[in-house]
Amino acid sequence: MSPARPTVAVLDYGLGNLRSVARALEHAGARAVVTGDPGEAGRANALVLPGVGAFDACMATVRATGLEDAVRDAVAREVPVFGVCLGMQVLFEGSEEGREPGLALLPGRVRRLPDSVKVPHMGWNEVRWTADHPLVRDVPSGTRFYFVHSYAPQPDPAVTVGETTYGVTFAAVVAQGAVVATQFHPEKSGAAGLALYGAFVKGLP
Repeated sequence: MSPARPTVAVLDYGLGNLRSVARALEHAGARAVVTGDPGEAGRANALVLPGVGAFDACMATVRATGLEDAVRDAVAREVPVFGVCLGMQVLFEGSEEGREPGLALLPGRVRRLPDSVKVPHMGWNEVRWTADHPLVRDVPSGTRFYFVHSYAPQPDPAVTVGETTYGVTFAAVVAQGAVVATQFHPEKSGAAGLALYGAFVKGLP
């Protein structure tokens, strides 16, 4: 009998390409469940916090639905949490995009990309690894990933795993404890993105 697939809850708070994230996780070997129910999220082996949209709208919905407590509880229990794009940004203390405080699960703030480049940034950028981490260990440094964003995190360097440059150098991959996050979209980044999801799922209990 084959081992049971780990369950990954893709948090549904009305923002994000949930189905494509779920499909990528299924491809990586997980049982992906798209849910806005904090209770169901709390029973999963891992959480993915996706997101496309505005920082304040995201935080307001995450708080109103009880998903904030689900994420905090997961982190407290060392259940893996994966933030993607806006889902990465809300893990920090706050953003220049809005007034709402972030989840503050990671140290640092999110800044607007400079006016010297076209914003939003949409396209492929090389990401350089700055630290060793199981999430990126099997993907070469300098691999290109797909970005869609106008703001980017400037975290404590201690949590930065990979960085890229678009007008300014910023963190593209971060990790601290059971929390990992990418500013780019792994589910839109071809084989390299699927490899990251594969590494994430492989490390689940």
